[in-house]
Amino acid sequence: MWLLLGALSALLLGIYDVAKKVSLQKNAVIPVLFSSIVISCLILSPLPVLSHYLPDTMKGTLLYVPPMDGRAHFYILLKSLLVLSSWLFGYFAMKHLPITIVTPIEATRPLWTLLGALVIFSERLSPYQWIGVSVTLISFYLFSMVGKKEGVVFHNNKWVFFIILAALTGAASGLYDKFLMREFNRVGVQVYYLFYQAIIMGIITLFLWYPKRKTSTPFQWRYSIIGISVFLTLADFVYFFALSDPDAMISLLSTVRRAGVVVSFSIGAFVFREKNIKVKFICLAGVITGTLILLLGK
Repeated sequence: MWLLLGALSALLLGIYDVAKKVSLQKNAVIPVLFSSIVISCLILSPLPVLSHYLPDTMKGTLLYVPPMDGRAHFYILLKSLLVLSSWLFGYFAMKHLPITIVTPIEATRPLWTLLGALVIFSERLSPYQWIGVSVTLISFYLFSMVGKKEGVVFHNNKWVFFIILAALTGAASGLYDKFLMREFNRVGVQVYYLFYQAIIMGIITLFLWYPKRKTSTPFQWRYSIIGISVFLTLADFVYFFALSDPDAMISLLSTVRRAGVVVSFSIGAFVFREKNIKVKFICLAGVITGTLILLLGK
């Protein structure tokens, strides 16, 4: 069941990536991110309120948010900082790079999660799964070769560096999620980590972006920003539910979740009319093949 939920989360993430690309084109990154987080908070804000005033009713649902102590809020705040770092790097990279390059690089995130899971949670992979890891890494290298054709030289392009940092911090967040789901209520984690992110991004927007707004890329409101919030909120809800399963393996779940790259890549190819699609598709097929080997190797 948790693998099927991971696949659903992947589909939602793919649509989320497309909404993000549409929102960021010729737009200011920081207010787009801030707006999407605030909307996500508004979507989830009724849950803690209803859980507080109607606890008997909410306890029988998947949406109950129990009271959480200072220890829980401290760990959730750390989650907010980690995710926000990944998002900031990822949003800037998405704005300046083709989506057909960004999303496949992000799809390598499970590899870094995998390495951490081996060390921290003592998860073990079969020889077939190690083959899957190797195929994915080779595909990532081929993507770097394709990028050169479009003027994106991986070793000296800061936006490529940003998306790699986004993948690394996102992988760290994935490992941290496994700990959080073992210790705390999953819906509470999702609600409050967004709440803390809204506060942090509000400060960043007010003091870093707003004073310089007239000399930088102007902010344009787009309805696709609502799409960012809706699809990410749903993707996270399904993902946290899957991760709360005691049998869920974070290394495999994170791999399945990044398969949403197929959705975003396809739309990037046909809607945004990006270049070198055939070669990129071969590289993407390598990422997908590596993912399938990881899953079948279980």
